[in-house]
Amino acid sequence: MPTAKQLADIGYKTFSSSMMLLTVYEGYLCSVKVYHYFQRRRAQHQAAKEQKTSGNL
Repeated sequence: MPTAKQLADIGYKTFSSSMMLLTVYEGYLCSVKVYHYFQRRRAQHQAAKEQKTSGNL
């Protein structure tokens, strides 16, 4: 039977590990969002450039 201190240590380690995983996952989600933002921005820039060149003809 674990002591109260051992249970507290296990609880602390479990909580810390879950917070670490959530932080890593949040970083992943943030980087995906930034990547899509720049992809969309590049596509819009390219579309505007193509529209500008086709309008000059």
